[in-house]
Order: sequence, then structure tokens, then C-alpha cells
Amino acid sequence: MIIVPVKEGESIDRALKRYKRKYEKTGVVKELRKRQQFTKPSVIKRAQLMKAIYVQKLREAEQNM
Repeated sequence: MIIVPVKEGESIDRALKRYKRKYEKTGVVKELRKRQQFTKPSVIKRAQLMKAIYVQKLREAEQNM
């Protein structure tokens, strides 16, 4: 549970903004979206491999310059 103490004289808008920031940092929405759809482990591994290849090519291109 997220608790945001409201300081004396602080506007509700500011307190709400702090609450939203704290809520976003917890990653609740990100986790919910991730759990909505199942991804096979083989697909995850393939995506990680493709990302690693891409990063490696970028680093090689950077070194060649």
C-alpha cells in the first residue's frame, strides 16, 4: 500500500502527482501488462539472442569508426 503524507498547506494536485510518481515506480502497471499475455520461453530466449546480436553489431561498428 502506498502512503503519501500530505504536508500542511500542500495542494491536493501536488500530493496526487507524488502519489502517481510513487505508483509508477513500483511497476504495478508494467507487471500487470506483462502477466496479461503469456510468452513462451523459447520466444523470450530468441528475442534476447536477437538483442545481443544487435548490440554486438553496434559495438563492432563503433570500434571500426
